Amino acid sequence: MDTLALPDGRSLDFQISGPDGGSVILFHHGTPGSLLASRRIERVAHAQGHRLLTYSRAGYGGSSPRPGRRVVDVAEDMAALLDHVGVDRCVTAGWSGGGPHSLAVAARLADRVTGALVIAGVAPHDATGLDFTAGMGEDNIEEFGAAREGEDAVRAFIEVLLPQLRGTTPEGVVEALGSVLPDVDRAVLTDEAGADMVANFQEALRIGPEGWIEDDLAFVQDWGFELDEISIPTFVWQGSLDLMVPYAHGEWLGQHVPGIKAHLIEGEGHLSIGLGATDQMIAEVTATLA
Repeated sequence: MDTLALPDGRSLDFQISGPDGGSVILFHHGTPGSLLASRRIERVAHAQGHRLLTYSRAGYGGSSPRPGRRVVDVAEDMAALLDHVGVDRCVTAGWSGGGPHSLAVAARLADRVTGALVIAGVAPHDATGLDFTAGMGEDNIEEFGAAREGEDAVRAFIEVLLPQLRGTTPEGVVEALGSVLPDVDRAVLTDEAGADMVANFQEALRIGPEGWIEDDLAFVQDWGFELDEISIPTFVWQGSLDLMVPYAHGEWLGQHVPGIKAHLIEGEGHLSIGLGATDQMIAEVTATLA
């Protein structure tokens, strides 16, 4: 793990792994989340000859909070990070809450990013024709309801969950997130995948909940960019059984991001789709580097 001093004085935790000289996948974690990527994703990226560049969004892990941030603000941080590690050209990928941030980078750093991947990523909160919370599990409905009320309400909601996700076990994650985990997702939260999620949450929340709070507030306001700004090849993968980010979000993105290729997969959930189709996802988006 390394730390970058950003131009405005904030700190950004990041890490990069993989074969020397390999092309770069810039990966945006979910909500909550951190720079500790799934080992499955890391293995596939390395096996296909790529380096994986991960970071902890503002307020997560050791990265400084950025109160009031919008989704679009990540592009500024990512430009600084790419400069720091000496990467001129890469692809961007985001899972869940990382999806909008991957799209922001696609929109604003098109001179450096050749393709964008969204894995079970949320659509805009105010999207025309989309009921944002329809089909979500009860915990997510309550969480976004609190975010709509404002910082005090979402902070109170998250602080109840905080001790459940710090120092937990894979079984504890299933218990804490029960209403948003269909059977197909519970089935993958064993062994390595379960341990990786626990480690990810622990790193994300080791100092406090600020990143999670900032994410939730950013999702229920204007993202700060328009989807029609995106001009690079973009790919979305979404499962029909997802209770965290419902299928309708993937459908909506598939209809509203210019030139997007949508993989809308029956029988997959929020976690299972990312771990089951990793090879195809990475191969597809990194083909844009050719």
